[in-house]
Amino acid sequence: MTLMTEKIMKALRFREYGSLDNVRMLACELRRPGPHEVRVRIEFAGANPLDLKLLSGQMATIFPLDFAYTVGTDISGVVEATGELVQRFKCGDRVFGRLDARVGGAFAEYAIAPEHGLCPIPEAVDFKSAAALPTAAGTAWLALFDIGCLRVKQKILIHAASGGVGSFAVQLAKLAGAYVIATASLENHELIKNLGADEVIDYKKDDFTQHVTDVDLVLDPIGGETQERSWSVIKPDGVLVSLIDRVIGNRGDIRGKIRGAFAPLANNSATLHGIALLVASGQLKVVVDRVYRFEQAGSALEHVASGHSVGKVLVHVAG
Repeated sequence: MTLMTEKIMKALRFREYGSLDNVRMLACELRRPGPHEVRVRIEFAGANPLDLKLLSGQMATIFPLDFAYTVGTDISGVVEATGELVQRFKCGDRVFGRLDARVGGAFAEYAIAPEHGLCPIPEAVDFKSAAALPTAAGTAWLALFDIGCLRVKQKILIHAASGGVGSFAVQLAKLAGAYVIATASLENHELIKNLGADEVIDYKKDDFTQHVTDVDLVLDPIGGETQERSWSVIKPDGVLVSLIDRVIGNRGDIRGKIRGAFAPLANNSATLHGIALLVASGQLKVVVDRVYRFEQAGSALEHVASGHSVGKVLVHVAG
């Protein structure tokens, strides 16, 4: 069965795995939404490290892609068309969400999404802030609460606290009543303290293992040596949640009393809706590093690849 198309749009795409040199702005057809799908006119899209991993092919066994593939998963925008069985949304509704990584589609003028994967944007939240939430804030929530089971008065160490996930994790952990220790470069210490961290360690200068002991939870988006050294600062029955090491759960600490857990990327619209309400109430801040115009979308990915972004990198598609 051939799906009907009715629009031509621009999208940032690649036709094979490789480097950023493979990415091109192309014209492509956009199909009509299926019965349970919504078509969104995209306002903003979020750039994530995952986009680069998908492009390189290193995630091919987990997220096999069909080519040509449109980059990006995080979107905010306006419902422009709905399938005949859609009940939650109507044309004109403001929505945001995370597209299936196997399908992508965020760096484009329009996207098709299942209605269950989208959330309404609260009135007090703008499109820019909404697009920053799905992967970064959603992953932070998953790691801290669904996997890490963080509770009030517990102590947490958050690595790379000035990044997209880290900047949300610091705030969410503090809102939960935890004592928050963060690692970040010196130039970002003031930002991290303003987000709620009780202590901030300069990872370039200081060895965190000499300053931190007996934490209940470590959130690690770095991996490698940072992960290995993190085991030593966790108290018995604590947990190290990795955003990198998919097999960490098979190892744990040599003492067998510290749990290792991987935080997978997952779509949870109910969680995202709750996070958006925290933004709307002013309890959660969105840290945005840079906003690129749509024709600069490739540069947004380059900035993420540099590893020096603070908070979120966004693309203003409709700007």
